Parts: sequence; structure tokens; C-alpha cells
Amino acid sequence: MVSIRPALASDIPALRRLISRSVEQLQATDYDAAQRRAALGTIFGIDSQLIQDQTYYVAEVGAELAACGGWSYRSTLFGADAHKTQPDSKLQPATDAARIRAFFVAPAFARQGLGSRIIHHCEDQAKLQGFRAFELGSTLSGERFYLRHGYREIERVWVPLAKADPLAIIRMRKP
Repeated sequence: MVSIRPALASDIPALRRLISRSVEQLQATDYDAAQRRAALGTIFGIDSQLIQDQTYYVAEVGAELAACGGWSYRSTLFGADAHKTQPDSKLQPATDAARIRAFFVAPAFARQGLGSRIIHHCEDQAKLQGFRAFELGSTLSGERFYLRHGYREIERVWVPLAKADPLAIIRMRKP
């Protein structure tokens, strides 16, 4: 049985392990090992503001953490706590797009619909807060998933990494 619930601060160690496994295994065809290592904890990782805001969710299969993802009413498009360089200002639902953030699936649960369940939940929750559009920063590995859910590419950006080639991120939007 699958359940979706808000992530808790006590979930952070398990989330870090899930994200690491997801990045190392599921993104290996799109990013090299140096990029994956350099992006873990900065680009790919926990944004604790989402947990504090109660807009980050985990999907559990039985008692096992199987996937995570969230949405935000704040300006940050992607990245973990270590990636933030400025205050995370609040967005205006009437004029701004809610952010879809930090989706990761444990490799053992990939392609079983967990990401889809979380993204629908996130979009529904953001709509309840008045948002009418969504934006995100997708990995190359996540691009097909987001396209299937109605997101369209706005631009590709290259995020500099320490000791690795820049990381391609696709900025996407859904009206």
C-alpha cells in the first residue's frame, strides 16, 4: 500500500540516502560520475525550507520511504540548502508560478507511478493556495516525466559545479 504524507525533519537522514541512491543509479545515463558527486548536497538534495513549510512529501510503500517531491510558494527554483545564495522570497499566486521541487524516487520503486502520485498531490495543494501555473528545474533524467505531465521547456541552463563539468538543468513551465 502506498501512502503520501508531509516529510518531517526526522525523515532527513532517510531522504538523503534515498536521494543519493536515486542520483547515483537513475541519473547515470545523463550525468557522469563527477557531475553526480558534485551535485549531491548542492543541486540534488534537501531544501529544509520545504519541510518547514510542509510542502515536501514522501511516498511510503509499507514502511519504506520510496519517493519524495514537493512544491513551494517561494522563489527558489531548484537546489538544496547549500545552493541558496539569497533569501527565499514568497511568490504571489495571482502572478507567479508555484515551484515544483526536488523529486526523487528510490531505484527499487522507479517507474511505478509514485512520482506521478506526488506531482498530482503537489499541483492540487498549490492550486488550493491560488496558484494557476507551475515551474520547475528538471534534470535531463526527469525531462520525459515532466513532459508527460504537461510541462514544457522554457530554457536550458548550465549550473557550474566544483570539480566537474556544468550540470544541465531544464527550466520548465505548466500553465
